Amino acid sequence: MSLLELRGVTVRYRQPGAKARMLAAVDSVQLAVGEREMLGLVGESGCGKTTLGRAILGLVPLAAGEVRWRGQRIDDLGRRAFRPLRRELQCVFQDPHACFDPRMTVAESVAEPLRALERGLAAAARERRAIERLEEVGLGRELAERYPHQLSGGQLQRAGIARALVVDPAFVVCDEPVSALDVSVQGQIVELLERIRAGRGLASLFISHNLAVVARLCARVTVMYRGRIVEAGPRGQIVGQPLHPYTRELLDAVPGIDAGARARLLARAANARPARDTGAGADGCAYAARCPHALARCRAERPPLRPGPDGRQVACHRAEEWPGGLPPAPAV
Repeated sequence: MSLLELRGVTVRYRQPGAKARMLAAVDSVQLAVGEREMLGLVGESGCGKTTLGRAILGLVPLAAGEVRWRGQRIDDLGRRAFRPLRRELQCVFQDPHACFDPRMTVAESVAEPLRALERGLAAAARERRAIERLEEVGLGRELAERYPHQLSGGQLQRAGIARALVVDPAFVVCDEPVSALDVSVQGQIVELLERIRAGRGLASLFISHNLAVVARLCARVTVMYRGRIVEAGPRGQIVGQPLHPYTRELLDAVPGIDAGARARLLARAANARPARDTGAGADGCAYAARCPHALARCRAERPPLRPGPDGRQVACHRAEEWPGGLPPAPAV
């Protein structure tokens, strides 16, 4: 049995304007996370990754579907009934500067979840555990009494990880935890997350727009585009032999020194067709407006997420045409 399971999860938002309509930010998503597993969720900004993470944590309501934790449905729980689960389900947020109270010291902020979720714990015990978690993520005791503005972005993100760990959760949503950091610091945080995963055996959902980072951390990768899962499988297959054109685009976008890859990326950007906002519930493949391989069928019929030629899941009508993986577009 999976630790966390999503069944047909859909989240809709009402678009502003005179002709207000509902937009599916997350559209019929199915995924599962096992014990001690870090599942990667990758896609560009605005594809619904963060909304999906918030839905797991009970922070946004579902329009359809179910979220199950340890086999029990939790998306229909009221606020009070969900409260005990806050200890098990935690989050590391994208922007560390935006999620710390500037009036509180770092130690006070890290201990704050204990005040809310372990009310019987004495103040001295709360402080001691906060210091232990800060030291676990590589922050010395001397930084505990500083305020957020006195820490660098990398240090503050370490404190954010410590705050998520302070209640000893079983599952953590890591929502773009390195995207707001300098490249030189990103590697340090990734190494820290690897060490914590190995040491604590945490299960987690690692959300990112960077497929290279996700592939380094996660044995399984799920690719999302405009609220839909378009490809999912082991990282070796996803990175080495992508079957969906959008996955291929994400791989081409990974920075590198390959001049051919750079030329392909520039050519794709120059020749890209503008994406149409087809709205919630639209027919056809969500990626068809941008896909260089799209057929008339792609624009008229939504491809289901189904097993591909090698057993992974892919939502593409033409996946069987590339059994060895979709090759890069030729350099122009």
